[in-house]
Amino acid sequence: MQLVKSLFFTAYMMVSALLFGGFMTLCFWAPYSTQFAIARTWARILFWTLDKVCGLKFTVEGRERIPAGNHIVMCNHTSAWETIAQFLIFPPQVWVLKRELLWIPLIGWGLKLLRPISINRGAGHQAVNQVIEQGKARLADGLWIIIFPEGTRVVAGESRKYGVSGALLATSTNKRVVPLSHNAADFWVRRGLIKKAGTIRVVIGEPIESTGKDPRELNDEVRQSIEAGLAQIALESSLQAA
Repeated sequence: MQLVKSLFFTAYMMVSALLFGGFMTLCFWAPYSTQFAIARTWARILFWTLDKVCGLKFTVEGRERIPAGNHIVMCNHTSAWETIAQFLIFPPQVWVLKRELLWIPLIGWGLKLLRPISINRGAGHQAVNQVIEQGKARLADGLWIIIFPEGTRVVAGESRKYGVSGALLATSTNKRVVPLSHNAADFWVRRGLIKKAGTIRVVIGEPIESTGKDPRELNDEVRQSIEAGLAQIALESSLQAA
């Protein structure tokens, strides 16, 4: 039964993304704030549907730690869930994403209106420069930046080297890094069909200052904070299950 519900939700997600992407494209003349409001509305409806159909909810701990102003969020990446959830957790924002996503009809066109930092993953140092150059412009416009430092979705329990672009951007702008940890992969498996019932936990860590730090040092601090959040979630989940 859960498989049937999950397939229904996945179909709904794809159709709704196409419809909202098309609607955003028709509203190409609207300011960014309006485009972001449309995307946030889609995310809110999507997660309401996810709860009602699949029984999958989420909670956020540490909202009070979100600093004033606009900064950089770095988050572990295990599924599509956390990319959508950012709409409902942080103020107006842009993501760092692979440019190929913008080529998807309707969905990609809508994404482009959200002013993402699109990069060519195969460009090496040039991709890092794109993040820094475009990131500075987005931060100057008052937007938050969401970065998945692992670069791609990683299977739960595995680790991958963190890219340095987010840390370089933070140290070059003196913006704080807000670490975010979650266990979405326990319910929304990477490349899996089933969306398990339960509650995804999101933990927002203490903001990390970047001023005067070496980017590699900052990257290590961020990684340690994210992994500490994951360990906290795993420990508390195991205690609840015992």
